[in-house]
Amino acid sequence: MTALKLDGRATAAAMKEDLAERVAKLKEQGITPGLGTVLVGADPASQSYVGAKIRDMEEVGINSLHRELPESATQEEVLDVINELNNNPECTGYIVQLPLPKQIDTDKVLEAIDPGKDADGLHPLNLGRLVANAGGEITWPLPCTPKGCLTLLRRYDIDTKGKTVLVIGRGITIGRPATLLFTRRDVNATVIAAHTGTTNMDELIGQADIIIAAAGNPGMVTKDKVKEGVVILDVGVSRETTDDGKTRIVGDVAKDVAEVASAMSPNPGGVGPMTRVELVANVVEIAELNAAKA
Repeated sequence: MTALKLDGRATAAAMKEDLAERVAKLKEQGITPGLGTVLVGADPASQSYVGAKIRDMEEVGINSLHRELPESATQEEVLDVINELNNNPECTGYIVQLPLPKQIDTDKVLEAIDPGKDADGLHPLNLGRLVANAGGEITWPLPCTPKGCLTLLRRYDIDTKGKTVLVIGRGITIGRPATLLFTRRDVNATVIAAHTGTTNMDELIGQADIIIAAAGNPGMVTKDKVKEGVVILDVGVSRETTDDGKTRIVGDVAKDVAEVASAMSPNPGGVGPMTRVELVANVVEIAELNAAKA
């Protein structure tokens, strides 16, 4: 068996075409969506990621409102930028790139974001809505990576109903919200949440129909642990140095798992592009909801 490739790059490209059409329709109504990006410090990975997000937005016709602060920025300076974007009518939604410098209280920053402009879907109110609503229409932004995982599965017609989904990782951006999203009635999976404190990890890996691996533990999911026909979404991100001194991204899933899996997302090139395109989708959806209310 050779696993079907769950191609995040191709799926994201197709989604961008649709999103560009939706943005064009909004502009016909006199509405131009705008994405704010807040970057504090000069972390190369964060700079690269924010730059990629801005390019994604510009490709579909969304305006960029970039705000950059030095590594030495104070809590008050960051909150001032948050307040400015909250009150800026040109800003449909925005993100604060994480991680923030150690002197900044990340929780306070996230809580200060207007929930209606929370393009990352990580405001406590929006996460609370995901907790409280097991069914019905979603009218608030969803966390981009779990949303991207679900979109990728649906694009390839992989059924989740009644399936056992193992989520490895309990981070706020992936693990915790993924367990909530995949238990919604329209998804209807049985979710097992595992993490670094799980003592029977190998047993759980062997039971899963679908695995979302987001622990940041290179190669932890191996061919001998999974059952034949498993569907794998490799979301883990670790960086390792090669023999020639270069740095490369590696995931949580060993490459030979593709020999027994029925479908598997590559890493990189799988869920990563989906996370970025779902950010675009969130901004467009916010703009469409706002237009409907006007």
